[in-house]
Amino acid sequence: MRTFNLSEASFFDSISIRSKAYYELIKFRLSALVTFSAVFGFVLGDGGAVFSWGQCFALMVGGFLISGASGAANEILERDYDKLMKRTQNRPLPLNIISVNEAYWFTTLVAVVGIAVLWLFTNPLTTGLGILSMVLYVFVYTPLKRVGPIAVFVGAIPGAMPPLLGWTAATGTISYEALIIFGIQFIWQFPHFWAIAWVSDEDYKKAGFKLLPSGGRKDLNTAIQIMIYTLFLLPLGLLPSYFGLTGLNSAVIVTICGVLFLAQTFSLMRDCSRKSALKIMFGSFLYLPIVQIAYLLDKIP
Repeated sequence: MRTFNLSEASFFDSISIRSKAYYELIKFRLSALVTFSAVFGFVLGDGGAVFSWGQCFALMVGGFLISGASGAANEILERDYDKLMKRTQNRPLPLNIISVNEAYWFTTLVAVVGIAVLWLFTNPLTTGLGILSMVLYVFVYTPLKRVGPIAVFVGAIPGAMPPLLGWTAATGTISYEALIIFGIQFIWQFPHFWAIAWVSDEDYKKAGFKLLPSGGRKDLNTAIQIMIYTLFLLPLGLLPSYFGLTGLNSAVIVTICGVLFLAQTFSLMRDCSRKSALKIMFGSFLYLPIVQIAYLLDKIP
């Protein structure tokens, strides 16, 4: 595998390359999606006469930094495995654009600042949940990826934490409404990650990652499990409307999205092909933001 010689680049090229490397190290796009989910939870939970813009902004900054630090720590721990996979071999650490020691210091700084922002401008509960999310993702989920599909269950907990953090930042409590929006994102991650694992199976095997259920096989049993978890999203998606958190319009949109998402799993059950798994993967990327936007637009004051 090739490495990158930064000394051969000009000064301005060097700045550009390093900036892009840090952008990739914190998994910027993923961290932005995580931040959106946190803001989604905050907006649903904020019931004040005047919207708390300051707290919301602090949640955005703190949540983004904690997510970025988690992603960077994940890349540090998996740097040797990333070299083996086509999809990750061009990350900054495998290419030696950033040294491991530099990545450690940067990640620590980002994590500390993120925690401090949440502590100073939200509340202890939100800060504690943010730290828990980071610890589970970095120190439990990451090493479990080479153990077995239990990693997906563990990883779904920090993965579903952003809307919960948003809710607690707005309310200071964990209520049944908070658990509902947590539960939707928790269940969504099983078809999402299993579809990714199906599509990237050859790459994952090079690194020893074992995320698929049913003994890691791309077969009907795995496809059925993906279908079952996707099916759970249909009743779960209606709970916000049932409990008065949102209205009827979002319930209709969420049901339509759930049915379309579920229909893709039947294609996978029929042919067990990479193409069908790829459709589920892209469908899952669309499902969550569309559903969350529908809830936000339909929020009952």
